Amino acid sequence: MAALRRRDVLATGILALALPRPARAAPVVRSLDPRFAAVADPASRLETIYTGGRWCEGLCPAPHLGGLVFSDVKANRICVLGEDGRVRPFRDPSNNANGNALDREGRLVTCEHRGRRVVRREPDGRLTVLADSFAGKPLNSPNDAVLGPDGAIWFTDPIFGIRLPDEGVMAESAQRARRVYRVAQPGRVEAMTDAADQPNGLAFAPDGGTFYLSDAGAALQPEGASAILAFPVGPDQRLGAPRLFAEIETGAPDGLTVDAEGRLYAACEDGVRVFDPDGTWLGRIATPRAAANVALGGPDRRRLTITAGPAIHAIDLKVAGAG
Repeated sequence: MAALRRRDVLATGILALALPRPARAAPVVRSLDPRFAAVADPASRLETIYTGGRWCEGLCPAPHLGGLVFSDVKANRICVLGEDGRVRPFRDPSNNANGNALDREGRLVTCEHRGRRVVRREPDGRLTVLADSFAGKPLNSPNDAVLGPDGAIWFTDPIFGIRLPDEGVMAESAQRARRVYRVAQPGRVEAMTDAADQPNGLAFAPDGGTFYLSDAGAALQPEGASAILAFPVGPDQRLGAPRLFAEIETGAPDGLTVDAEGRLYAACEDGVRVFDPDGTWLGRIATPRAAANVALGGPDRRRLTITAGPAIHAIDLKVAGAG
């Protein structure tokens, strides 16, 4: 009888192993360095706060404009996601707008693929053109923008909007390079660097001493660049020689942001990668699809929002955004 019971137990155990088990969700927060514990709780979950887009980009927390501003590039519109979860149109059509940023006066600055320009929205709704050409020739397709420590707007100008049919109007580039530009006042466009193959996301360290730039050349050709560059910023706002800050081995890096302690957050194919200012890859916040843009906002600036294809996700962090 005892032997029979043992056989029964063994059979039951084998059957249990054969039966399907409930799937466990993979952790969203994946640490690669102990310092990542100061950034995110390993038990945190990603919340999906919007799913109605085609290709969401250009995150810009703007409570005075109604909430979280974002671009739906392929749907040719800019929307605002309110605290109540409702989405309302802000500019429709938007000239295939992509990156958004606020200037020092809280005015929305937008990069337009189709318009091949950077515009500023005035309080009365009028649009002021900040940049649409360089050296007398049209820009490529302004992609992303950031407020510089000097109060000027800096933006990237790759060729995505004149090469990808759903994101603009197909055209030949009139510029000999893909550059980062600086605009201190409307029409005054300065070339800052052409070191990247396809300059994309951009951000400044909290002290303004370092400028970060995504090189997304691999988004157009497999052998293209896929890296984040770091430049020293001089007192005259000139950029020094770039150094390789991080090499991205899959996909291409896109939008960037920084927290108050100088960590860099990069939207990548496998989610949001977080780097220490010394360049160490600290960890990753996984997303269901490739991440395109990131922003830190909310009442305490600890809410990280992430665009990934048609959706916008959010996760609360332990650290606040810069500024």
